[in-house]
Amino acid sequence: MAITAADVNKLRQMTGAGMMDCKKALTEADGDFEQAVDILRKQGQKVAAKRADNVVSEGLVLVHVSPDGTNGKIVGLACETEPVSKVESFQNLATNIMSQAVAGNAPDKEALLATPQADGRTLAEHITELIGKIGEKLELIAYENVTGDVVSSYVHSNNKRGVLVAFTGVNGADLSEVGRDIAMQVAAMKPIAVDKGDVDAATIEREIEVGKELARNEGKAEAMLEKIALGRLNKFYKESTLLNQEFIKDGSLTISQLLDKTQKGLTVKTFKHIAIGA
Repeated sequence: MAITAADVNKLRQMTGAGMMDCKKALTEADGDFEQAVDILRKQGQKVAAKRADNVVSEGLVLVHVSPDGTNGKIVGLACETEPVSKVESFQNLATNIMSQAVAGNAPDKEALLATPQADGRTLAEHITELIGKIGEKLELIAYENVTGDVVSSYVHSNNKRGVLVAFTGVNGADLSEVGRDIAMQVAAMKPIAVDKGDVDAATIEREIEVGKELARNEGKAEAMLEKIALGRLNKFYKESTLLNQEFIKDGSLTISQLLDKTQKGLTVKTFKHIAIGA
């Protein structure tokens, strides 16, 4: 069967695939459009499998805060190269993923990827299809959904780093400035937990052992190693837990003190930080 330019263009409009890919698929399908669409979808699966181990260090981070300010969602869609991150189809996919997250209030990444689309396929299948069209690995590297009395957000200027911070104990306080400042603090200082009690036991044990080994290498007495290591652990807490960090805009205040100064009882419930290529 002869494949016309009109046929190729029709398939391209249906799928968004390139002209040559459309012509090849139609030729293989002997002009059957439905079969050609399936061939293009399988092409996406093949490309995805071939590039599965490739590094994704570019992409977009999007955040959304509900109109009432009590819920926030953050999405990180990654690709291999910067030019692809600027392609309209990639940006549209990122926007669609966020729209799906908001509309369905997906609780986690797995649920979001399983969200059915208008054509009956899942969001994950649509991502795979675009992989075939673009020819690069694409990956939803992270999705988070948080709630609080107030949720504040920040997206860095390169759109590759974003933060959500959920607060509790707000009691009417205006967090428009402080909330953004603390979200920026998370992006800049990269805390691993909200407070000391939120650091997992394995991390604490590792820090203590590292502290002991450092003290031992400095020639400290064996009987003093535990005490020295615990002192270093306190330094670790000050550097690595949000509430105990120095406020980057005013080193005389910790984040905990800043919150207390803003509103008695105000604190951070949780934060989520997504960074691509960092």
